[in-house]
Amino acid sequence: MTGSESDTGRAVQPGYPDDVETPERAAKRRSAIRGAFFAEFVDMFDIYLPTVVLTPALIYFQPAGMSPGLSAILTSLVFATTLIGRPVGAAIFGGLADRVGRRRATITSVGGFGVITLLIAFIPGYATIGIASYWLLILLRFLDGICLGGGYTGALPLAMEYSPKHKRGLLGGVILAAFPLAYIVINLVGMASFALFPLAGPDSPYAVWGWRVPFVLGALLAGVLVLYYVRWVSESEIWEASEKKSAPLKNLFSGASGRSFLQVFAMMTGFWLTQNMVTLFLPTTVLHTVLQLSGSQLTTALLIAYACLVVSYIGSGLIAQRIGRRTFFIVLGGLIAIGGSTLMAVLMNGSHLSFGTIVFLVCVFSVLVTAPWGVVLPYINERFHTDVRASAFGLGFSASVIIPSFYAFFYAGLNQVVSAAVSAALLLGIGGVLGAVGAAAGPETKDVDFTSAA
Repeated sequence: MTGSESDTGRAVQPGYPDDVETPERAAKRRSAIRGAFFAEFVDMFDIYLPTVVLTPALIYFQPAGMSPGLSAILTSLVFATTLIGRPVGAAIFGGLADRVGRRRATITSVGGFGVITLLIAFIPGYATIGIASYWLLILLRFLDGICLGGGYTGALPLAMEYSPKHKRGLLGGVILAAFPLAYIVINLVGMASFALFPLAGPDSPYAVWGWRVPFVLGALLAGVLVLYYVRWVSESEIWEASEKKSAPLKNLFSGASGRSFLQVFAMMTGFWLTQNMVTLFLPTTVLHTVLQLSGSQLTTALLIAYACLVVSYIGSGLIAQRIGRRTFFIVLGGLIAIGGSTLMAVLMNGSHLSFGTIVFLVCVFSVLVTAPWGVVLPYINERFHTDVRASAFGLGFSASVIIPSFYAFFYAGLNQVVSAAVSAALLLGIGGVLGAVGAAAGPETKDVDFTSAA
């Protein structure tokens, strides 16, 4: 493809096809892939820390007489500020990764959220500094979100730029499989913490210091990741050979890159909406409220489902490598809209089902609805030039979560008109169709070379 145009209209740098494999480059690729997998794992481990580990201990930061309404607002801020910080971090560190290098941006951002996570572990409670403890927690989680948004923004494009194009589907699925694996591990850590440190009020061992142990563990994992990148991961050769632009964010939102970003943003908004129906709506509303599973049953069902996702993400990557990313997304969008909605309706009306049947349906539903996530990593990276690739991936991946984050409001509004089961099915249908239409608006990318002469 020397001197020609790639499938996305991208000029290819002469003499540097991205499928050329030498022993040295193979070693760099293995290091970059391991680093990206570990970065995704550490990122998601840190994301789930408040949800799994900190929620039961939030009474440590609250005054005894706080109203339930105010408590709910402050609790939601702990999680919302992290989500808000992620796209901010993607913009900051994405621009850094495109200007000064993916490796340097990764080391900086991971070091940042390692330090911040450690600081969270040492926040004093309400009894010591009053309500300031809560605001300090919220501030640190926002800063943590910014750094977390930069972790995958540098590490994952770096790994893709070292991956031969015929292996990007497989390797992309392997890297993103770190997400469900992290969920499994943080839940096991949480279960061990609850067993070791009793929780019985704001002065109990878990509330005072037991929750801090997983945060220290998260900080240590970040430290190990930083050392790994410093010692073993090389900068992207494709980035080093590319022309550097002084304003990658400006370039991202103009011209062909701007049109590509709008297409990716639309597609990812749809798939984030369907993803939220698995990661947020399914456990809280369907399994807990509607089916009234016990705590142990709920945890068991989700752990089994997420174990299935570790395998299914890799399978999705392989299938999309064979049939094409665009085709995969279009087909899956339709299947989610039809099959996912049907399975959701069955679960929402499944109070008569046995626990074994519920677990089976949850696994099938989760595998189907989250299948696009085994493919989004190579696809988004393949849609953009090297000079904006990190910014595009970071923002395309994280900014698109903002609208779907309000899924609960959409669900409540629909529920005023139709039943709860129909409301949930409609949201899945909307997300699936939007994902499919968004993918159809873009080109096929699996044969794109990453050697861009921007």
